[in-house]
Amino acid sequence: MELRTLNEFSARNEMEGCLICHNAPCTKRCPHGLDPAKVIRSLRFENINGAIASAKDNAICKACDTKDCVKTCLKGKVDRPVEIPSLMTYIGNINKNKGIKKVDLGIEFCGIPCENPFFLSSSVVASNYEMVAKAFEMGWAGVAFKTIGVFVPEEVSPRFSTIRKEGNSFIGFKNIEQISDHTLEENLEYLKKLKEDYPSKIIIASILGQNEEEWTYLARRMTEVGADIIECNFSCPHMTGEGLGSDVGQNPDLVALYTAATRRGTHLPILAKMTPNIGNMEIPAIAAMDNGATGIAAINTIKSIMNIHLDDFSSEPQVDGKSSVGGYSGKTVKPIALRFINDMKKHPKLVDVPISGMGGIESWRDGAEFLALGCENLQITTSVMQYGYRIIDDLIEGLSTYVGEMGFDSVQEMVGMALPKLVQAEKLNRHSISYPKFEKTNCIGCGRCYLSCYDGGHQAIEMDEDQEKPKLLPKKCVGCHLCVVVCPVGAISPGKRVEISQ
Repeated sequence: MELRTLNEFSARNEMEGCLICHNAPCTKRCPHGLDPAKVIRSLRFENINGAIASAKDNAICKACDTKDCVKTCLKGKVDRPVEIPSLMTYIGNINKNKGIKKVDLGIEFCGIPCENPFFLSSSVVASNYEMVAKAFEMGWAGVAFKTIGVFVPEEVSPRFSTIRKEGNSFIGFKNIEQISDHTLEENLEYLKKLKEDYPSKIIIASILGQNEEEWTYLARRMTEVGADIIECNFSCPHMTGEGLGSDVGQNPDLVALYTAATRRGTHLPILAKMTPNIGNMEIPAIAAMDNGATGIAAINTIKSIMNIHLDDFSSEPQVDGKSSVGGYSGKTVKPIALRFINDMKKHPKLVDVPISGMGGIESWRDGAEFLALGCENLQITTSVMQYGYRIIDDLIEGLSTYVGEMGFDSVQEMVGMALPKLVQAEKLNRHSISYPKFEKTNCIGCGRCYLSCYDGGHQAIEMDEDQEKPKLLPKKCVGCHLCVVVCPVGAISPGKRVEISQ
C-alpha cells in the first residue's frame, strides 16, 4: 500500500472519518506496539502535542509492510478504512517545539481545591456509584451527581435524539430525561460511598425540591453524607410538574425562595444552576446570590424541538408516536453559554461570583474558552455521551500544554483573560476595513467564496475564467469575511486593516 501524502485539509477529513472505536482493532493489531487510535483521538480533540507524542517515529509506519491497522479498521465495513499509516506519518511530520512545559491544572473553586477544572455534569453520565468511580479513576476531578429529589420520576423510552452534519459525530443533542430514577436513599448511599472511597475528589450534589421544606431537607441530607457542594437545579427544561426545573429559574422570586431554603439546610457552598430559557440570566443569578448562594452554574439545556419528520409529521425522540419539548445540548450551544457567562461576569453584582461553566464543552479548547471568560470550573456531559470518560486524557493534556505554551504558571492565571476583549457593540471600530487575503496557491477553484459573496454578500468576488480562481473587487468589498468562513480549504484569511477615508 503506497502512502498518500496528506495536507492539513486531507488529514482533517481522514481523521474525522475515524469511528473512535472502543478497544480499537487498529491499535490491537499494530505489530510495532503503536497506538494509532489514541493518536487519532488526540487529534480529534485538538490535543496536537498529545497526538505527536503518541505517534512517535513516523518512519515506523512508512516502513511497515503489513498495514494490519488498515486491514482491521472497522470503517472499512462501512465504506473504506481510514488511511492510518498516512495519517500517522502526517502527524509525525508536524513541526512542534519539543519539551513543552505542562502546567499543573489545580484550581480553587468556591474555596475548595480541585485537581483540575473538569467535572462530570449532572446527568446520566453521573448517575450511580460505578459510573462515577470509573470516571474518578480515569482522572476527572469531580462530579455534579445526577439531580436528586425526594420523588422518583416516571421516565419515557426512548429519550434521546440528535442533529448531525458532516462526519460521524453529532453537533446537537436533545433529551427528555428527568432527574435521577434512583430513590433518595439509594443516591445518598452512592454519594456517601464515593466520598469515602475518593476523599480527594469533589462531589457536587445536585438537588431539586418541590417546595421549601424539600429544598431544606435535601440540602441537609446531602451535607450529612459528605457532599462538598450543593447545586440547586433551577433549570431542567422538561420536568413534568408545575414549579419545577426551568419554571423556577425563570422566576427570580422562586429562585430567591428556594435558595434561601437550601441555605437553611447546609453550611456548604451552594451553586444555583441557571436556565438559558430566559432573556437576562443576571436577574435570577443576583436573586440567588442575595439569598445565600455561593456561585452560579450555567447553562442548563435549552428548550427545543429537535425536528419534524415530513413523512408522518412526528418528532424525536418519538415515544409511541409522540414527542415533547426537551433540552438541547452539545457543541452548538457553546456560543449561547459563553454569551450568558459574559453577561454575568460583566454585571457589577456578579463580577466576582464563582461560575461553573457548561454547555457545548467537547475539547480542552472549548473548556479553555469558558475559563477565559471567567469560569473556574467546567462541567461536561454530551461529549462524554459520545466518546466516553476517556476524553479526560486529552482534556487534561491539551489544557495543561496550552497553559504552559502561553507562559502561565497556573490555569488560574488565564481565568477571565478574554473579558476585556468583549465590549458593547457601539465601542467596536467602525472606521476601518479588514480586506480578505487570497492565497491562490492553496485555492482549489471550487468557487464557494464567489457563490456566497454574490448570493449572500456584496458581489465583491468574480471568478477568473482563465485560472478558475476567485478575484476580489475591492471597491465592492466591505470586509465582512463571509468568504473567509466558507472557504473549505483555508485559502482565504483576514488581511491588513485599512482605515476608511472620510
